[in-house]
Parts: sequence; C-alpha cells; structure tokens
Amino acid sequence: MTTLHGDRPVAGILLAAGAGRRFGRPKALVELDGERLVDRGIRLLREAGCSPIVVVAGAAPLEVIGAVVVPNPDWSTGMGSSLRTGLAALPPGCPAAVVALVDQPKITPPAVRRLVAAYEAGAEVAVATYEGRPRNPVLFRAAHFPAVIASATGDTGARTFLHAHPHLITHVPCEDIASPEDIDTPEDL
Repeated sequence: MTTLHGDRPVAGILLAAGAGRRFGRPKALVELDGERLVDRGIRLLREAGCSPIVVVAGAAPLEVIGAVVVPNPDWSTGMGSSLRTGLAALPPGCPAAVVALVDQPKITPPAVRRLVAAYEAGAEVAVATYEGRPRNPVLFRAAHFPAVIASATGDTGARTFLHAHPHLITHVPCEDIASPEDIDTPEDL
C-alpha cells in the first residue's frame, strides 16, 4: 500500500494491555473462533496493509508473530498510557498510524483501509463512525502524535485530543462493513 509519503505504509497500533477485569482475564488472550483476540487484531491490521504493527502489552505478557510487542509498565493507569506507549514506539518517519483496540473483533480490514484512504485523500485524523457515532479505530497523521501523547491520560485514550480538535477530524462511515461492538464479558463472545 502506498501513501502520500511514497512507499512508507501507515503503521498499526493494537492496544492490548488491559487486565479485562469484567471479563475475568486479559482479553488479549481470549480466543474467539480458535484465534486469540491479540492475533485477530494483528491480522486485521496486517490485512489492511499496516506496517509496522505495534502491540502494546501490559497485564499479560504477550508473544505474537507479525508484530512488535511493546510493554506498558503503566498499563493499570488506563488506555491513555497504552496509547502514549504505542505512539512513542513507532519508528521515525512513520507517516501515520491506525489505533485499534484488542476487544473489538468485528472491526474489519476494509474499515481500516477506509481510514487509510481518507488519510491518503488528505485527512489529518480519520475516525470510523457507525450510524453517525464516532468510535474506533482511529487514524492519526504523524504531525499530531505529540499532541495526542500529551493529552492521553487515564482511560480516555485519544478522546481529549479529539474533542479539542474537531476541525481535524474526518468521519469515515463503516457501519456497512464493520461493527464497534466490544467484548467486556464472557457472554459477549
């Protein structure tokens, strides 16, 4: 996949550090249809053309194929620290990154490709929407990494940055090809 920046593809970040308290164990290790959610998330980003792929781990050590695992020692403080860890782990020159969550297994490669297409068309920040509601995944152009890192605290992830910069956001409808449903309890499987 080519981008506005020549042959450098958009990176993928999979946030997979949580303990899964409501689930009873780390969701990254949960299997759905014989595949761990962490492996499913890596496959999602790889099939969408993202490279490199960074997996942020925390509550459980993760061994994966096809991605770089970056431990977040502060994972228990919330998603903000994992987002900061993932963005900081990207190699220099990375033009943009898609951020996905490990507990949303119904996100599809075509949805991620739509975000990348919006970026290639000039979007600064591309947010997947479902029935008009912004959800995940989200793509950030590299110019915004420092501001996202500075604003990512607690369990809000990038929400503070997104609320402060609505003029940067391109909404990308994805309800016809994906679902943002997350897995919080064993019954959700």
